[in-house]
Order: sequence, then structure tokens, then C-alpha cells
Amino acid sequence: MAQSRIIALLWGWVVVFGVMLLASLILAMLLRFTSLGASTLSWTTLVISLIALFVGGLVAGLKGKEKGWILGGLTGLGFTLFILLYQYLGYSSGFSLAQLLHHGGFLLAALFGGVMGVNMSSNQESR
Repeated sequence: MAQSRIIALLWGWVVVFGVMLLASLILAMLLRFTSLGASTLSWTTLVISLIALFVGGLVAGLKGKEKGWILGGLTGLGFTLFILLYQYLGYSSGFSLAQLLHHGGFLLAALFGGVMGVNMSSNQESR
């Protein structure tokens, strides 16, 4: 049972980073070839990050089929830990208050996605 949760969690993380990578590519192309400004970019990246964490939690919940809030929470915490380590080890700085609030929102989005994923998987099985 624990192995299926680990696999579900890994799927969630892969989806989060895949969505982020694809969104980064699209935003880079938009910045290069359109008149999209940097001020619009900060809000856009926040919304895309929330969507990516929700989808990652959703996939983890769909794959895990139970305890979606734990899978979603671990998906969000793993993402936050990865970003914290990258920022701390790469740039020698911790999180600011604004970043803590953003990552709190990311955690909630992943939690909600995990719960929704488990409920969607149980609905599909009952049919």
C-alpha cells in the first residue's frame, strides 16, 4: 500500500514540474515575441503555479486512490522544499514573507487537488 502512495506522489511531482517547464517555455516565447511586460509576468506565474500544484495534487490523488489530503500535502511540501533548497543552496537566501504566503497557497491548491483526485477516482470505480 505504501508503495502505491510513493508512486502516486512521484507522479504528482513529475506533473507539477512538467507543467511548470511547459509554462516557462510558453512564457519565454511570449516575452520574446510579443509585447508582454514583466509586470504581467509576476501575476501570470503565480496563477500558473497554483494551477500546476492543483493538477499535481489531482494526479497524485487519482493515482493514490486514498488519503488525498496527505498525497496533495506531500506534493505541495515536496515542491516547496525543492524551491527552498534551490534558493538557499543556489542563492544563499531563505524565503521572504511574500514567498511564504505564496507557498501556503500552493500547499492549499495541492491539498485541494489531492482530495478532488481521490474523489474522482472513487467515482470512476463505482461506475
